[in-house]
Amino acid sequence: MSATEAVPRPPVTAAPRGTPQSPLEETGRGTRWVVWVVLALFMLWTLVPLVWMLMSSFKNRTDVTAATPQAVFQPTLDNYRGLFSGANNLTPYIWHSVLAAGISAVLAVCLGSLAGYGLARTAMRGKRHLAFWIISTRMAPIAAVVVPLFIIFRGLNLIDTIPGLVLAYLTFNLPFAIWLMSAFFAEVPPSLEESALVAGCTRWQAFWTVILPLTKAGLVTTFILCLVFAWNDYAFAVVFSGPNSQTLPIAASQLVTQTGVDWGQLTAIGTIVVVPMMLAGLAVRRWLVTGLTLGAVTGE
Repeated sequence: MSATEAVPRPPVTAAPRGTPQSPLEETGRGTRWVVWVVLALFMLWTLVPLVWMLMSSFKNRTDVTAATPQAVFQPTLDNYRGLFSGANNLTPYIWHSVLAAGISAVLAVCLGSLAGYGLARTAMRGKRHLAFWIISTRMAPIAAVVVPLFIIFRGLNLIDTIPGLVLAYLTFNLPFAIWLMSAFFAEVPPSLEESALVAGCTRWQAFWTVILPLTKAGLVTTFILCLVFAWNDYAFAVVFSGPNSQTLPIAASQLVTQTGVDWGQLTAIGTIVVVPMMLAGLAVRRWLVTGLTLGAVTGE
């Protein structure tokens, strides 16, 4: 055999299916298993209390207070009937929550979009400091703002009114909406609205017909998050509401008395509070995922 002749090589056989092709692939599989285990534990931590609350809302008084938790029981609607009958009628509380949370979320999105667009498109010194100051007002402890707001609202006769609750919720929803919407508007290339201006649109027409449709995910995300914040609020509601404007969290707290806790009705009202927000989040989950992952690829 001459030196120039090729030396025969053994045939290359593929590794059995499922066998790691390299140490990196084996490490990647181990990492994926860890991620799945962490996600499973997180789902258990999140879903088990919600499922148990839902199950308890259909238990009678004996089963819900049993020393041994009852997983198998005869379901009943007595807890829900008790919430909508007699002195415990929950309908006004639901109506107050819908009005206060819904109106405040709509106003936060409308005003936050205008302010966020101006913040994203205006070139000025200290814009980053201004943006940080706006969101820092959202970080202020509620105890620090309750007393000044109470004095102002009492002077304006806004205590125990739906407009008073709406304004109170705006104090922490509006800064969040401005900060979030400015990030969405900053992602839209300015050349798009410049093209609209060249085509003869006014600044408002360019904003309404070009920019807003492109930030639909931001609008939906901001609205849902502001709605959830206002819907679940207890601190502002307990201070600024009264018999004519009390919301669902206040109704839930009234079931805890000195004589005991009505656990059946408490879990039922907890279900009524949680389920609408979960359904709203599931209905718009596509836009929520897009909005909450803003800047994840670019690293911003």
